[in-house]
Amino acid sequence: MGKRVVITGMGVAAPNGVGLENFNSSLKAMKSGIQFFPELEKLKFSCQIGGKPEISEEILNRYFTPLQLRGLKSSGIIYGVISGTEAWEDAGLKISKEESPDWDTGIIFGTGILGVDKFREAIHLIDEGKTRRLGSTSVVQTMASGISAYLGGILGCGNQVTTNSSACTTGTEALLMGFERIQTGKAKRMLVGSCGDHGPYVWGGFDAMRILPNKFNKEPENASKPMSREAAGFVPGSGAGALVLEDLEVALERGAKIYAEVLGGDINSGGQRGEGSMTAANNEAVVRCIQKAIKNSGITADKIDAVNGHLTATTKDAVEIMNWTEALKLKGGSFPFINSLKGMTGHCLSASGSIESVASVLQISNNFIFGNLNCEEIHPEISDLISHKCIPTTMLEKKINILAKASFGFGDVNAVAIFKRYKA
Repeated sequence: MGKRVVITGMGVAAPNGVGLENFNSSLKAMKSGIQFFPELEKLKFSCQIGGKPEISEEILNRYFTPLQLRGLKSSGIIYGVISGTEAWEDAGLKISKEESPDWDTGIIFGTGILGVDKFREAIHLIDEGKTRRLGSTSVVQTMASGISAYLGGILGCGNQVTTNSSACTTGTEALLMGFERIQTGKAKRMLVGSCGDHGPYVWGGFDAMRILPNKFNKEPENASKPMSREAAGFVPGSGAGALVLEDLEVALERGAKIYAEVLGGDINSGGQRGEGSMTAANNEAVVRCIQKAIKNSGITADKIDAVNGHLTATTKDAVEIMNWTEALKLKGGSFPFINSLKGMTGHCLSASGSIESVASVLQISNNFIFGNLNCEEIHPEISDLISHKCIPTTMLEKKINILAKASFGFGDVNAVAIFKRYKA
């Protein structure tokens, strides 16, 4: 079985809440963080709304030195450092100033597209023959591993420090990669998570694909409708989430608080075969991923109390529910509660898995299930599969023992993690 792995710290920079306390309150209140951006209107985007964390000067100055802020344009790095450092502090860990790094602690912090605004600035300067004005941080802000490098230096981690990238599966994949490293004894502690930039240069490609809603620019909070009859496409978002995973024995020895246990999970790909493609999941692979995650966690499907799905507010939501019912062999009223964060935050792309994992663990720790915003009318194909009572539209006070969290990404890649209320 290997080492038991628990979650001892979390941090978040989400469109509807920066900081764990704010985010938790937003989940319970079902607060939307989706807003209208005049810049997107000016650029003639069809979808002129999105989700972006609100970062104040006070927060920036808390997590970054003046030197670090000089020339810092990568919003993904900003979100990642804020959430990663918050998770570290939330776990009761100190930022060591020792010369020797912490050999037992590592970082796996993923991203999709990083440093787009810094790239844009660099391109203009280079084209104008002003390369020397790029500054010393242009490389670290635009390299994919910039976020793990920033965090690794701030926290002094000496174990594996790396970045993964698997589209919308990135955050959940990072969590499972960190889990496996601890489970096999290669590390005692891992900071895991993911981040993503905001703005037109990230969101433009999706707007061009015509998979974003274009009729809600004047009512942004009503735009993202996972599992709804009126779902019209996903709203793009950004941000970061982070979790500190720890060897249970190490956590108990230092008297750490424990949010939940990670039982296990699975990562796979549909190979873009069958109905799978660059943008659509192979249903067989999704079902296999869910079933293997359950098996790897040593539980049975009927023990799952709640599911936090990928559920992006597209026509694929009904297909995802079909896959869940096939994988769990549960339908109607016997299906667990299921919800999607994307009604409140939009789809935060590479950051979605980690932000949603934080939301999932908060539900276990604080005994509630957040409601599905904008899902008053459930899609009829979903209604045919599971009972309406399984899709709460208001916050429920509920004790959750086991929760399954799923992420499915472009490239036909899948990840499912299983969280459990900690018991000694």
